[in-house]
Amino acid sequence: MDKLKKVLSGQDTEDRGGLSEVVEATSLSSGTRIKGFIACFAAGILCSLLGTLLLWVPRKGLYLFAVFYTFGNIASLGSTAFLMGPMKQLKRMFEPTRLIATVMVLVSCVLHLPCVLPFGGTTKGLLSSSVFCSLWP
Repeated sequence: MDKLKKVLSGQDTEDRGGLSEVVEATSLSSGTRIKGFIACFAAGILCSLLGTLLLWVPRKGLYLFAVFYTFGNIASLGSTAFLMGPMKQLKRMFEPTRLIATVMVLVSCVLHLPCVLPFGGTTKGLLSSSVFCSLWP
């Protein structure tokens, strides 16, 4: 709104490049970043807890657990992108000191679904995925 007022009053005479306009339009205020973090982290915790509670549903419990638990982990990891920005988070995640832990977390999130679902939702699939997910430090 302020930019519109400046343009209409003739005060905005500087020629901005397209990139600076995009950066200005896509940046979030600190309050919005905190709200986004809290909402995304709460959704991740809720999905993880819901997945754990749905584990004991007959027949479909393991499927529901795998789906909700995986989405909960992804939402919880993604919530920190609101605090520091997605590119800065990715750069920090793939620093040499954090590379092994990052790869193991991402692999365990991706492999959690295929470990449970192909076995028909058996305890064998859940056990194998849980053992793999617990191997990373």
